[in-house]
Amino acid sequence: MSTSNTTPVDQRVDPSVAAELREKRKKTIQSSLGRRHRKEKTFRLFGFSAVLAGLFFVVLLFGSILSKGLPAFWQSSMSLPIHFDPAIVEIGPKPKPAAGESPAQFEERMIAWQMDVGMVDWDALIINGMIARDSKLESQRDELGYLYTSSEAYRLRDMVMNDPSLVGQSTEVKILADANVDVWLAGNIDRSLPAEQQQLNPEVRQVADEMKASGVIENSFNTNIFTSPDSRSSPATSGLAGAFMGSLFMMMIVIFISIPIGVASAIYLEEFAPKNWITDIVEVNINNLAAVPSIVFGLLGAAIFIGWMHLPLSAPLVGGLVLSLMTLPTVIITTRASLKAVPPSIRQAALGLGASRLQTVFHHVLPLALPGILTGAIIGVAQALGETAPLLLIGMSAFVASVPATPFDQSTALPVQIFLWQGNELRNFFEGRTAAAIIVLLAMMISLNSLAIWLRKKFEVRW
Repeated sequence: MSTSNTTPVDQRVDPSVAAELREKRKKTIQSSLGRRHRKEKTFRLFGFSAVLAGLFFVVLLFGSILSKGLPAFWQSSMSLPIHFDPAIVEIGPKPKPAAGESPAQFEERMIAWQMDVGMVDWDALIINGMIARDSKLESQRDELGYLYTSSEAYRLRDMVMNDPSLVGQSTEVKILADANVDVWLAGNIDRSLPAEQQQLNPEVRQVADEMKASGVIENSFNTNIFTSPDSRSSPATSGLAGAFMGSLFMMMIVIFISIPIGVASAIYLEEFAPKNWITDIVEVNINNLAAVPSIVFGLLGAAIFIGWMHLPLSAPLVGGLVLSLMTLPTVIITTRASLKAVPPSIRQAALGLGASRLQTVFHHVLPLALPGILTGAIIGVAQALGETAPLLLIGMSAFVASVPATPFDQSTALPVQIFLWQGNELRNFFEGRTAAAIIVLLAMMISLNSLAIWLRKKFEVRW
């Protein structure tokens, strides 16, 4: 029996050479592992650094907004004992309809009485109230008229017109300081600037400082920012009430138009529409619309809703319709993604048990996709809430000094109000108001996103 010429490799290789080869292989493997571990550590370091950089800029942004905006929620004001002196408020009793008097005659008497009320020197009542708080101010009566905002005199007038029985009585009234006085006392202007660059003359600045030191002028919470509309004649009373109601009306329109249409469209495209070239074109266009700049929707809204349908300019109705068009692609895409996430076995089981296609979708698939649908819808509404560009093109950048009562009334919106305040000529005063408005807008958007997270957790179903 002949022996084979083949022998194992380690029998033909010298043991020292084999050991050397094993050592080289070991070093190669260790070197490769070292490179991979270094790359992994480098990648983790870059990822961690990116997260830290993102958090740093977020903290920097919010810190800057809060540092400028929070002080704007407090404003210089004076709580004064206003005495409606009959010697100054020389008006007769408020007219009442008389027997046998025509409406025109009554209206004539009412207009005459209102003119008498308007001719009263209401500023004298405010100045007398300041002196009543601090008798030392009697010698500085001429400077006191510059310390409060002009609209406060009209507020006293309206108080008496609504309740003529105030004449002869005294009541405590909160009087807002003028915007320039508030800027000076808050330190938002450099006090070392020469007198010609200051917004107040030296005597008024001195009186304001003295009244601040004596406690006549004090900082109080600024409720006007929530309860008053914008104002140009009296910047100190400027508020967000008109813009807030405009945004509220628009969001209601978006919710009642965009969400039902978007969800229904997504259900049809995902569950019922035949798969052919027509639906493919529709799907491609929906995806493309989601990437269209928002200003294009503003041009579309201005052309269709205002130019063709002749809807009112600067109305929340038009703004809501434009934002609904802009939000539709987002709602459709997120709804379809939620429907796709439902396992096919759910549909197959329902159909196998005899359910119709409609019952399968609405009784089984839709409840399971509801968390994702709600999340996408609310995120779409939050996105619409912060849009500015399309609203500028439909006239919502116009100055509106009233609070809209219906979606057909002229109005502005929160992001547009921020845009308008940022460009106001009284920058030292409105810079803080702008940051405060941003805080209000961010609070609303964070609330909507928190609601989306809560709804997702509440309706989430695990399978």
